[in-house]
Amino acid sequence: MKKYLQQFLKDFDYQESDAKFLLDEYTKIEENKESNDIFCEIINDYEKTIKKDYYNEVVLKAGEAGKIVGVHPYTSGLLIFMCLSKHLKQIYKEKGISDEIYHNSMLDLKYKLIECKLVKKIVGSFVAWWFPGFFELTRFALGRLQFEICDFAVDSYEKDGKRLKKGDKVINVHIPRSETPIDKASCDDSYNQAKEFFKNEINDTPMAFVCHSWLLYPKTLEIFPKNSNTYRFAHEYDVIWATHDKEGDHCDAWRLFDMDYTGNVNDYPEDTSLRRVYKEYLKNGGTTGEGYGVLFA
Repeated sequence: MKKYLQQFLKDFDYQESDAKFLLDEYTKIEENKESNDIFCEIINDYEKTIKKDYYNEVVLKAGEAGKIVGVHPYTSGLLIFMCLSKHLKQIYKEKGISDEIYHNSMLDLKYKLIECKLVKKIVGSFVAWWFPGFFELTRFALGRLQFEICDFAVDSYEKDGKRLKKGDKVINVHIPRSETPIDKASCDDSYNQAKEFFKNEINDTPMAFVCHSWLLYPKTLEIFPKNSNTYRFAHEYDVIWATHDKEGDHCDAWRLFDMDYTGNVNDYPEDTSLRRVYKEYLKNGGTTGEGYGVLFA
């Protein structure tokens, strides 16, 4: 497995220092019988069958393995999914899913490592619970965006003669962290790929996309710079419900500012135009939350 990990890290162009650290931490796990047995058990179970309820245990078990040899749970959680990616690639091949989709989907491991280094100062992932969707083959990266089928979460919605009701199958949209902008051309290309990829799972209902994100929180939609890709992306969706964070609980701070909320808005960096306007909005008493929007694309 170590040889595979070396190639995986090379193929996905991880920073040399990160690759070395991950391989060194994996070696600690591999060379200890107890911790290695736990990793091997997880890998063997995945190779036997994909279980929908299996992954709630994966991160905890990987954390136990890491604890035995002093590997941080954020690191062991990322490593176990890197190990599982070997068999996932074989599953993709068997199902006729392209290498490009596999590559784009597994880039998410790298994106989450970057976030973890910035927010937690640790090489690993503090959101390893997010990875199972890729390994259960329910979530796929198609171009710039990620998608999965879900049930429509609102009683009804209608626009331009198209109608949705609660429980209809729709395509859920996620925006992974990437150095690639979410410009209109990239997003439209992703939407078109998703419509083709999921066409057999969307039957009699209109092809609709939904997005549940802090980007769609109505009170902050208007503070995005009007010429920004963020503004354009968010305003393509009709926001049909929203929730508010508890006062003083900015739980999505890390997504924009690469840091956990400390309780003091003044701690936020101001090194981008979006960060500056958002920080000013918060200093002036602006609230935070998230919205749920629909797009017929």
